[in-house]
Amino acid sequence: MAPSPPTLEGTCKLLSAPAPGSDVFAAVAAEYAALADEYGPRNVLVLKRHPAGLDSLTEALADADRERDDSGPRSPRVESLPEHASKTIEEYDPTLDRLEYEERIELISLVIDGASRAVPDYLARAADHESFTRDVGQLLLAATRQRIRLDDLEDPHDCLAFLYAMNDRFHAELDDRGYVERADVVPRAVDLLEADADGLRTRVTASFDAVLAVEFEEYRQLDRRYLAALTRDAEVVCLGERHASVERTRVEPGSVDEIAADTGLAVEPIDLEPIRDEGTTPPHQPIARFLATGKPPDQPADADSVGRARRLRTGTAREQVRAVATEIQSLRDRHGWSYDEFAVAVPRIERVPETRRRLRDAGVPTATIGTPSLAEDPAVNELYAVVTCQCERERDGDALERLEDAAAQNATDPRAVSLDRLRARVPEFSPDLLADTAGSSVRRSLERWIRRTDLKGRIAREEEWVDAREQYEGIRRVLEIADFVEETDLVGSDWQGLRRMLRRTIRYDAPYVHAVETRPPTGGVTVCAIDDLKYDSRTAVFLLDLIDENYPGEQFLTQLFPTAWLREMSTYPAVTDPSREDVSDTFATVDVRKTTESSSAAQQNAKRSADAADVGDPFETYHAQRSRRRLALGARAADRILYCCSYERGAGGLRRSYDESRYLHLIDATPGLTLKDVDAGTDATIHGETNAIEALLAQPRGELERVLREASTGGEADLGETEALFEEIAVVLENGEIDDELAKAVRSQFEFAAGEVVRDD
Repeated sequence: MAPSPPTLEGTCKLLSAPAPGSDVFAAVAAEYAALADEYGPRNVLVLKRHPAGLDSLTEALADADRERDDSGPRSPRVESLPEHASKTIEEYDPTLDRLEYEERIELISLVIDGASRAVPDYLARAADHESFTRDVGQLLLAATRQRIRLDDLEDPHDCLAFLYAMNDRFHAELDDRGYVERADVVPRAVDLLEADADGLRTRVTASFDAVLAVEFEEYRQLDRRYLAALTRDAEVVCLGERHASVERTRVEPGSVDEIAADTGLAVEPIDLEPIRDEGTTPPHQPIARFLATGKPPDQPADADSVGRARRLRTGTAREQVRAVATEIQSLRDRHGWSYDEFAVAVPRIERVPETRRRLRDAGVPTATIGTPSLAEDPAVNELYAVVTCQCERERDGDALERLEDAAAQNATDPRAVSLDRLRARVPEFSPDLLADTAGSSVRRSLERWIRRTDLKGRIAREEEWVDAREQYEGIRRVLEIADFVEETDLVGSDWQGLRRMLRRTIRYDAPYVHAVETRPPTGGVTVCAIDDLKYDSRTAVFLLDLIDENYPGEQFLTQLFPTAWLREMSTYPAVTDPSREDVSDTFATVDVRKTTESSSAAQQNAKRSADAADVGDPFETYHAQRSRRRLALGARAADRILYCCSYERGAGGLRRSYDESRYLHLIDATPGLTLKDVDAGTDATIHGETNAIEALLAQPRGELERVLREASTGGEADLGETEALFEEIAVVLENGEIDDELAKAVRSQFEFAAGEVVRDD
């Protein structure tokens, strides 16, 4: 039987629509100041649903204008709800261990390998696909967060029944071993608080008298139950935004007004008009509001447009990032903005590492610290090579010496590949070094290798600070896996066991489970998934990859099952079968004919039914509207300038087209909204050292092609221009202040242009 909905006593204050980040922070700060004045700042707990943007929120609350003058510190108590739930569990049982992602991969794989239940044919075939394990992992994480158990379901799909059975067995193993996985933190904390196990609720709630629940539009049912159990004896103020829920609406339909009212909260609107001074509203704010609510701007008769953003189009995804880098350098030159005033947002977190690397290749420093795929981490690959070689030594003490004979090596042999990697990275490498660092403990052996080869010192000397930080994090993760191998009975506590677990972790590692810090103290351009900008803001924001394949997208929820199947999977942990009324109730963007507040309930119900009739495919419409909201929230993160960036897509054969997002076309077609094109061509102004070098290298061949083009069409080429250009390049090459390798590269371009060198393609 489904649990009864949670009951909350308090107030839910709602902003009318997604507003600029500074306005949202101002509204939260005002509510916090009122509670802090009444109860004292240390007696007010601020709970935010998601960790992203927590630091920015804390800064805003620390500066809140309070009437009460406290002599103590002004630091507000701000935590994400999962973090607070984790501390609640630790308060109940300090001996419980939280299962790390790497350990989760190993344990759940062993559970599946040992299953007696027959694997459905579809899953057996799907297992060959590269994304299969990650897709299954995401599904099981979602099922765990929602406390979905097989025994509670009626007639689930065979594939889901198998996966949920494995998930139940997996959690039974966790209970036996004294572990709790991160996805199960909130559900377990809810059970403990509601039961007041060992007086836990009294102990946890004794330190506060009021709770400010921020980002309430994203609180799911279990989150609301946690909040209800936590606040039985405290004042509750919830603060949310209408038309802003993306994560909650993935798993449950409905507007935040309906959710708040069903929970028992008194809903109050917040008027943002007094917060922002007249004339300081960002020019693109009407675009963000239109994307979120579907409401076009009120256009004055004497104005061509009310909402403005910039559009950047390029031929390829690579050129898109290069054009963004050029535009960032241009804005810095014109306005003197620092790099940390920029953000570049991509559709998915998996796109962060590649985008960041290309920006840095174009001369733009980036600030994002995250955990990229372990497979791409050079330090992790070095340690994995060490483990592979130690396995071989453990099996056959003379094997490495035999492999040292070049004639015996096989380029595809993992042992040979590992030896080659170690020789390339460690100048003093020899098989003796492996023997000298090996011992009975795999953890201490790896630590000896790190010290003896000065791995961290090499990273610090050879890598940019961002890469260094990430590689240090990769080393830490490998050492933690080595610790786990020595403590668990899941795998052998030797080199073979460590290699097995490392190999599986590297293969199935997924960036979505690791935290990403978007504003570290050292500065740089933030590169993040668009969802991470919801509670953040930057002077200029670039929204990348605005093509229809991403916004709204071609495949919703998962790649694991066909869309036709998803529509029939009522027990899938997401909204798969929304009614037409669900769509129109959840998204104002499919309800463009607004009702007035004075309309009767009967009129409004009739209106919703009429709008629902206009919805096409409810499943596709529902999740496409979620994608539209993501764009709206990313757009509102820009304080001054918003860039909408897209590129061409291949359409079969040699045909290419600008397959821009349908939402950009919708903005174009809406009176009062304008997207101003930015020059991203090759003749645009060059900014940045890397772009200047690339332009310099392209000059000789480009100039020759210009002359030949004129000659072939009967025109007259001005050789004086060519001569002047080449003289300038010659002066640069001869002044002795440029890198020798660069000078050689430029001269080689002249040789290519003259036909003296022919590239063997």
